[in-house]
Amino acid sequence: PTEPYHLAWEGWAKKVAERTNGEVKIEIYHSAQLGVEEDIIEQMRMGAPVGQSSDPARMGNYVKEFAMMNLPYFVDTLAEVEKLATSPTVNKWRRDLEEQYGIHILSLYYCQGFRQVYTNNVAVHKPGDLKGLRIRAAPAQAWQELVRALGGTPVAIPYVEIYSAIQTRAVDGSENGYVPGYHASMYEVCKFIGETNHLLQMNCPVTSAEWFRGLPAEWRRIVDEECEAAGKAVSYEIVNKLSAEYKQRFKDKGVTIVDGDQIDLDAFRANSVSAYRALGLLDARNAVYRELGKN
Repeated sequence: PTEPYHLAWEGWAKKVAERTNGEVKIEIYHSAQLGVEEDIIEQMRMGAPVGQSSDPARMGNYVKEFAMMNLPYFVDTLAEVEKLATSPTVNKWRRDLEEQYGIHILSLYYCQGFRQVYTNNVAVHKPGDLKGLRIRAAPAQAWQELVRALGGTPVAIPYVEIYSAIQTRAVDGSENGYVPGYHASMYEVCKFIGETNHLLQMNCPVTSAEWFRGLPAEWRRIVDEECEAAGKAVSYEIVNKLSAEYKQRFKDKGVTIVDGDQIDLDAFRANSVSAYRALGLLDARNAVYRELGKN
């Protein structure tokens, strides 16, 4: 309930209610109260009026190209994330997801900051340090390829089970941003954080395309606009302010942080290409890069 995203979505719901004179009511539930993400996505595909905080990797289970947005070193700044909204290629994928699979992306602009490597017994400086380590990955192929590209062995585990998996040594660590990692109490089960900055984490709230299309056009515009506005505000807050604050909180809890200047970032970046190749997404990534004006 104290996670910045939750507070942003509560603000989104309030704004939508105000602008629609209470005709559109959005109820926000934290901590997976509505159930497992994959089950909720199937409900929305059947037209149920539900939504979920998801991510491009899971959307890649339907339109595979989306998965690249959760692969290592895809974008480096929030300005690049903002440009994705104007990409003809990305907007085509959004239409395909909606028309073919019944999923409406409310916004791509929800960033949880850069993700780092959390481990319980090994300090990470280079990809080789992760060799043989079992690292939690979300249940989507893109997340598993990301972990492989970092040098670890991926183990698919739902987000709500990360803490117990590390605590019981079912896995040797995870990868996450400073803010969500702290709210998940990773400082209690991980001794080290390697500041690899391997992913500017993009999330995407999604809902039922059938339900969304049933709204009047003006209400659809309001729902999307306010979700995007809330996403931008919380993303800039996390990246520009909260990430540094929460990094210090980890230090205060006794976690050893291997700072970025002690990390072989060139090696991690070089390894990252293997994830795009494994998923057949290198050409698609390069096409989006051209539209972004990115090398």
